[in-house]
Amino acid sequence: MNASHAWLQTFLDRPLAPAAMRDIITGRCCPVDEMVALREDLRDVVVGLVVECARHPDSDHLSVTKVDAGAGELLDVVCGAPNVAAGKKYPFAPAGSTLPGGLKLEKRKIRGAVSNGMLCSARELGLGQDHEGILELDTDAAPGTPFLAAMPVGDTRIVVDVTPNRPDLLSHAGLARELAAAAGTEMRLPELPGVTAAAVPAPRAGSGEAAAGGIRVSLEDAEGAPRYMGVVIRGVKVGPSPSWLADRLVAVGSRPINNIVDVTNYLLHELGQPMHAFDAAKLAGSAVVIRRARAGETLVTLDGAARTLRESMTVIADGERAQAVAGVMGGRDSEVTEATTDLFLEVAHFEPRSVRRTRRALALSTDASYRFERGTDPELPPRALTRAVRMLLAVAGGAVDGEPVDLHPAPSPRRRIDVDPERIGRLLGEPLPTPRITELLRSVGFEVADAGAKQLAVIVPSWRPDVHAEVDLLEEVARLHGYDALPSALRAGRPSSVPDSPAYLIERRMRDELVAAGLYEARPIPFVKGSPEGFARVANPLAADESFLRRHILESLQRAAEHNLAQMRRDVRLFEVGSVFAPSGEKLPREEMRAAALVMGHRRPPHFTESKPPDIDEWDAKALAERMARAAYPGSAIELRDGAPRFLWEIVVDGERRGVVLRLALDAPVWAAPAYGVEITLMPVANADVAPPGAAAYGAAPARGVRAPVRYRALPVTPASSFDLALLVPDAMEAAKVERVMRAAAGELLESLELLSEFRGAGVPAGARSVAWRLTLRHPERTLKEKEIAGRRDKVLKSLSEELGVRQRTS
Repeated sequence: MNASHAWLQTFLDRPLAPAAMRDIITGRCCPVDEMVALREDLRDVVVGLVVECARHPDSDHLSVTKVDAGAGELLDVVCGAPNVAAGKKYPFAPAGSTLPGGLKLEKRKIRGAVSNGMLCSARELGLGQDHEGILELDTDAAPGTPFLAAMPVGDTRIVVDVTPNRPDLLSHAGLARELAAAAGTEMRLPELPGVTAAAVPAPRAGSGEAAAGGIRVSLEDAEGAPRYMGVVIRGVKVGPSPSWLADRLVAVGSRPINNIVDVTNYLLHELGQPMHAFDAAKLAGSAVVIRRARAGETLVTLDGAARTLRESMTVIADGERAQAVAGVMGGRDSEVTEATTDLFLEVAHFEPRSVRRTRRALALSTDASYRFERGTDPELPPRALTRAVRMLLAVAGGAVDGEPVDLHPAPSPRRRIDVDPERIGRLLGEPLPTPRITELLRSVGFEVADAGAKQLAVIVPSWRPDVHAEVDLLEEVARLHGYDALPSALRAGRPSSVPDSPAYLIERRMRDELVAAGLYEARPIPFVKGSPEGFARVANPLAADESFLRRHILESLQRAAEHNLAQMRRDVRLFEVGSVFAPSGEKLPREEMRAAALVMGHRRPPHFTESKPPDIDEWDAKALAERMARAAYPGSAIELRDGAPRFLWEIVVDGERRGVVLRLALDAPVWAAPAYGVEITLMPVANADVAPPGAAAYGAAPARGVRAPVRYRALPVTPASSFDLALLVPDAMEAAKVERVMRAAAGELLESLELLSEFRGAGVPAGARSVAWRLTLRHPERTLKEKEIAGRRDKVLKSLSEELGVRQRTS
């Protein structure tokens, strides 16, 4: 969304600098990606102070001045304007700079006097038509200050990255509403040059058909167009737009076309309401029909492309054929041209999902579709139509023919949400007075009233389709109050009742121990070269030369150590806590969690007291292995036994072998120190009654006490259906007993049964409690029908009543 700083300022009574607007929008709404100064053609111009001014010796109308331009020396400048005086400040363009229009200044002699630049008039800077005198500056800026920094000239484009949930910010009015609320001022719709509050006839309301100025308007597709307004204006004159209108469009990156189209584009950016003008004389049968496209129907859109329409698309047609794709783009056959004298102006609200489907199918994105598919304000068309008519009459002449039409078959009431102010304070961590909450919500258009029982009734404005529940209003209060104003101190909270996974606890202890020992953690991918014998192959490997899953973590650490040696790094201390894999004879390999460490090089860093410290040896590796074993198996009996001839030592825990210590053979240069490795089994990832993977190589036995079977199943491809049940359960009855009956009654379609809440209090009989469950049903091959879901629900309630006497809570 491109916004103009000058345009936004017209909505506000209080001046805000571009940087202030950027900070407010970013802090309260959406990030601002960029701020673009639109008068970059003045970047070379600076503030110049005329220190001396004397007449040119060879001219009666020229002056020779000495100008301080902040360069540390006075510059000689020849000037022909009569109003130049010593002690005054003027815009100064030094030699080598380029003025608007492309004029490049050079150092030159004028009647024998050297001129090092130019003191500029308003016309030379593109700031007006006055060229009789130099533009005198009233500023405290020091000489040499950039002209753009010293004077408020030119507009600034603010590029806002509007998130999909805030379509109300896709307009200057929407952004100005937020700016006004932050600045504590009122937002007002700005007055426009030459545009008066001309009387516009009240629209004729209807649901299916009405006439406007001799054109019959029929709404046949109310689903695709919930609201459609139109008005006929006759006797217009198409031509260029006035400068104020064209400048506004240029400021937001739009291209002026003609006064009719420019008005519609102006209001799209000002109010966020797309609209389209048809040449009324080109509408066959003097009819406008909002309907679905016919099979095979074609339309040449305004971009000149012939497009084949689908029956699911909503179109705006005349009595014979489609003339526009609703919410996306108009057609070339009815576009406004210089010969147009009569207009049919469309102002509508189109269904967002319909516009999105159509836009994707046609691969055609426009400013209008961008707004319609995110959701425009359904109550905005009457106000937008009135403002559009007044602007068109001011810039193109003509008169309204008859009454506008407003086809709105099913108006939707605004949403009401009840809010508990005390709950808002608890969740924000800072209690906010009810008047403060009311003030914040009203500042951006919410209607707030006292609903009694310490509740507020909040009516959501029509332009906020993203606000549906109390939590959305909580977010509104938080952002309007200011996230920076909320307390940052940690408050008391309830820890989770779910215990940490044993695997997580072991991993954390091992990582803490090895980091404390001075090792660095490595995170390599578990792929190695391997061979078909004894390795599990990956079906879709990342690299052809690493298509097998590793059997030992030390395989990965060895490659990392060799890379370090290739970079002339002699001291290596690496560890990893990860998985190893072994073929199981089944589809998936067996997986086991292990920890491994590789150490080589100096035992401690060199110091002036010990320039050549000793290298790490096998005894250091043994000590590290003992440390790792204690971290993995606290409280167990740990022993390191002689592992000759294959290993240096075997790690034995409670009489069972769990890992090894060995000297590693690396592809290493002659100056490399010996490398030692330790690898220890932590636990199998899946249940295994046989030895875990790698046991044959390391002599490790299965980890005791781990019997956690893992089952694999495909992700569901059909949608789930959920419903909640609130039941009155006697205090003496266990919830588990109720769940068993529900599971049996729901049958094989029950995917999950989740306990939601327990409640005692008003509306619940004494000796009972209200317990709520959520049942999720899913069929593995098809979508469940409503009758099936209702049948299962009735069966569950019947079984609970007959077997346990438990009935559904109804109040």
